[in-house]
Amino acid sequence: MILRSAPASPFGRKCMLSAHILGLMDKIEINRANPTDPEDSIREENPLGKIPALILDDGATIYDSRVICEYLDSLAGGGKLFPDGDAHWPALTLQALGDGMLDASILQVYEKRFRPEKTRDQNWVDYQNEKVQRGLSWLETNTPQMSAQPHIGDITLACVLGYLDFRFDGAWRGAHPNLVAWLEGYVSATAGFEETKPHD
Repeated sequence: MILRSAPASPFGRKCMLSAHILGLMDKIEINRANPTDPEDSIREENPLGKIPALILDDGATIYDSRVICEYLDSLAGGGKLFPDGDAHWPALTLQALGDGMLDASILQVYEKRFRPEKTRDQNWVDYQNEKVQRGLSWLETNTPQMSAQPHIGDITLACVLGYLDFRFDGAWRGAHPNLVAWLEGYVSATAGFEETKPHD
């Protein structure tokens, strides 16, 4: 399989962390994609032109990270990243919160990257940042208990905190000691975090 992604993508990292945990990294080739390049085939592989996208052995492509991670879980027998029973919906809800925080964080980065300074909308940046800050505050008060088998919510949260370290200089850390401790526990107990560290 081929994972089209970019080294800085937190959603690509989410897929790679899932593959590490499931023991599937040796079955995946990482192929760098540039969604801003109209010549990049990512626009054919995913009509939205977004990463990550996973090209399967039969040539079919699946996307986005939520679908890819569920597919990888199915390859590993199912029920590992997406637990059954009472843990199922909290795991998916934590994933949804983390995905939303990542979307809001990326939109802040894009506002500076793609708009000339004179056309940037600070109200829009603040609006997105408020989503991230509310998420961090809620998670600080309701810090999840990580299970022995990290689930998709744990993986997504680790990607959120890693992305905030990468793009926002770890400014979240000072006011969120419970989340700092959670991430330290995740890193020490789970494969792949250092190996998938984002970079430009």
